[in-house]
Amino acid sequence: MMAPPPQVKKKRKGEKKANPPVDPEAIDCDWWDTFFLRNSSLSGVSVPLEEEDAFKYFFRASKTTFSYICSLVREDLISRPPSGLINIEGRLLSVEKQVAIALRRLASGDSQVSVGAAFGVGQSTVSQVTWRFIEALEERAKHHLRWPDSDRIEEIKSKFEEMYGLPNCCGAIDTTHIIMTLPAVQASDDWCDQEKNYSMFLQGVFDHEMRFLNMVTGWPGGMTVSKLLNLSGFFKLSETGQILDGNPKTLYQGAEIREYVVGGFSYPLLPWLITPHDTTGDDPPMLAFNDRHERVRSVAATAFAQLKGSWRILSKVMWRPDRRKLPSIILVCCLLHNIIIDCGDYLEEDVALSGHHDVGYSERYCKQSEPPGSELRGYLTEYLQR
Repeated sequence: MMAPPPQVKKKRKGEKKANPPVDPEAIDCDWWDTFFLRNSSLSGVSVPLEEEDAFKYFFRASKTTFSYICSLVREDLISRPPSGLINIEGRLLSVEKQVAIALRRLASGDSQVSVGAAFGVGQSTVSQVTWRFIEALEERAKHHLRWPDSDRIEEIKSKFEEMYGLPNCCGAIDTTHIIMTLPAVQASDDWCDQEKNYSMFLQGVFDHEMRFLNMVTGWPGGMTVSKLLNLSGFFKLSETGQILDGNPKTLYQGAEIREYVVGGFSYPLLPWLITPHDTTGDDPPMLAFNDRHERVRSVAATAFAQLKGSWRILSKVMWRPDRRKLPSIILVCCLLHNIIIDCGDYLEEDVALSGHHDVGYSERYCKQSEPPGSELRGYLTEYLQR
């Protein structure tokens, strides 16, 4: 005979559900050893033999950087623990294990079921933990993604000139598509892009170290890049002189250039955004400028390939994401990208996408051109020829 089911005490209306008591002895603190044993010898996966390298392989961050990320979100994850955060052994998930689960979900892009199996937790736990982490880091890591102060801008300009030969350049701007599937009820032409994918735009401005200086996301991939630029805060800040309004530089007699960023043919030529010369002929000065311009612009392209390779949730087709939550997921991946650089951690070259970050997408030419931008480009072309 089966024992009679225990009587369940009904919760009174308005009574809060009690969180399980936090017993340090019952917190899962040896999660890494358990995780490594469970996942280091999976078929088809070549995990590095060195423990430090293996840790970075799974979570994209060194143990030191991982500890720093935990320190940013610890208070939020402790003060607002999701319900039922108990693993198979019946122990509470430590903050470290929660962060590891979230990082693995973002880094691998694997399903919540697969990530849960890797840690010995359920799908719902992966979902709860990942979203709590995203909410916390979005709030606590804002200082890792902001426009640099004047001293830092001078350093960035100096490095761009030293490395690529373009004076007074503050960064490279580019866009990439985050592809998703949408239920028919949400599908619209706005979200359907030029390659017939449903996608969301991500625009980034990068420094010489591939660090995000500015980003915007949340807009439909079906719009033009120039429209995306016009809708961005970066455009408003630049147009009103709140950024890119630092020290000008004199190149030669009568040729003074302001601060600017470089972008591709899909961007308009503006006083503070310099695009390549549209030339099909054999004009050596223009070709020389375009070559230097492309080298700077490739910093942004490489950064996006690194971002989408490191945080594979962005490079896999997202299955019916919540469009209100997707911008937060994208932002947190950009913050993690910057945190790794800011902590002196290295970006793993072998995890970057092997091809272009936007495979199959071609640049749509923007004809907009403003005279001050054309004049500045002319000065730079002449300067390089000299």
